[in-house]
Amino acid sequence: MAGQTITRADLSEAVYEQVGLSRNESATLVETVLDEISTALERGESVKISSFGSFAVRQKGQRLGRNPKTGEEVPILPRRVLVFRASHVLRDFINKRQ
Repeated sequence: MAGQTITRADLSEAVYEQVGLSRNESATLVETVLDEISTALERGESVKISSFGSFAVRQKGQRLGRNPKTGEEVPILPRRVLVFRASHVLRDFINKRQ
């Protein structure tokens, strides 16, 4: 699965072309949306984007892992992880493109 990576600049350019804002306004808009999503996730809130998917932060407890090189058991500390669940609309769209 080789493909191009979409960057913030690409998103800003798409907003510029499709919405008609200036390049600076487009970049500010993209940054504002991404900052709001990041801030909400940092607070532990879920972010749901209709027809796209939802982002949530889950708490993982401590567990025992193993160093694959040495076989030594090491504790993996508790941490928060970001999870994304795609909507059915997005899944169907992706599966039709195959």
